[in-house]
Amino acid sequence: MSPTGSSERGTRGLFGGLSGGPPWARGPGGGPGGGLPVRSSALVALLQLVGTAGEWRHQASGRVPLDAFGYLLLVAGPVLLVLRRRRPVAVVAGTAAVTLVYLAAGYPYGPVFASFVVAYCVAVWSGHRRAAVLSLLALYGGHLLLAFAVPHGWLRGAGAGGGGWPEFGLGLVALLLAAVAELLRIRHEQAAARHAARQAAARRRADEERLRMARELHDILAHSISLIHLQAGVALELIDDRPEQARAALVTIKAASKEALGEVRQVLGTLRGPGDAAPRRPAPGLDRLTELTEQAAHAGLTVTVRTVGGPRELPAGVGLAAFRVVQEALTNVIRHSAARRAEVLLDWSEPDALTVQVDDPGPAAAPEAGEPAGGGSGLAGMRERAAALGGTLTAGPREGGFRVRALLPTRGEGSAATSAREAR
Repeated sequence: MSPTGSSERGTRGLFGGLSGGPPWARGPGGGPGGGLPVRSSALVALLQLVGTAGEWRHQASGRVPLDAFGYLLLVAGPVLLVLRRRRPVAVVAGTAAVTLVYLAAGYPYGPVFASFVVAYCVAVWSGHRRAAVLSLLALYGGHLLLAFAVPHGWLRGAGAGGGGWPEFGLGLVALLLAAVAELLRIRHEQAAARHAARQAAARRRADEERLRMARELHDILAHSISLIHLQAGVALELIDDRPEQARAALVTIKAASKEALGEVRQVLGTLRGPGDAAPRRPAPGLDRLTELTEQAAHAGLTVTVRTVGGPRELPAGVGLAAFRVVQEALTNVIRHSAARRAEVLLDWSEPDALTVQVDDPGPAAAPEAGEPAGGGSGLAGMRERAAALGGTLTAGPREGGFRVRALLPTRGEGSAATSAREAR
């Protein structure tokens, strides 16, 4: 945009304004908007005033010396930049017009394009590429008209004439500006996409954690409350005629409620802050299966546990899932079956999987008065647990009773990832 003698210095002035361009387009949230960028606009004004005054001494005598109107034009572009976040289209068009008027007036070359460079980058950055490109074409086209179409006698001083090579170099600089601005826009969009992906992943992890906690609380409370409900009914029936048996039922209620409170505290402990104490005991596993059978016995349900194959150590997540499957299945027998016995099968015969099966011989019990029709979310929760480990769960009627059968992988990426998540 300048004669050959000062084209390199003019180019350095151009990209001096570009280096801080994209960050200036950011508001408080990282995007366009926010407060008025007065300080950066003042820096651009200082660059244009001081830089142009210094460049004038190295240029041909045909340029018009800076006067009040020239200084006003040098300041007008940076003043417009104050509004570049809120009105990027108007600012890029305005800085192009101010720069073209400055050139038409014959004033010295220098970093007079800095304000337009910043406005162009901000407009592209904020998504107004069409307006930015049209303003760039208008500025370059106007400069070509001043150099080749407008008679020099109509211009002040030496005008804009500089020959074909300077104009060719100007075109290359304009293309470079467009390419750099586009590159910055792409990098900004990629950064925004990565940020959005991180936020989505964090929300997904939070949703998974909430679902895990809800599933745990359901399994704990459904089992314990069913046991308490049953024992409370027994106590009410026997409290007058056989108080000792009623007392035993109340003792069972106390033990079940204490156990439920402990497990609820353990689950809710995952919400603790960094300085809080860690859980006092590990997550339940098949090592606590005896507790389930004893609780079922207090509720009047005889549970037989049968093992096929040699037991082996399980990841924490697999052990917890197996425990919860048995717990939920026995709870359903207590609540919905007339049977007073159930059978639990632990099949270790497969080297990479554990099969947990709970059989209810039936028949189904009549629902109590006031009990809602339809099933709850227990079976759905068991299926989700098995699926989270990469396994399967089937449940349905069988020979007058009901069977729950879960296949849980004991090795592999699925079980390892879920184990780490469940053990936290």
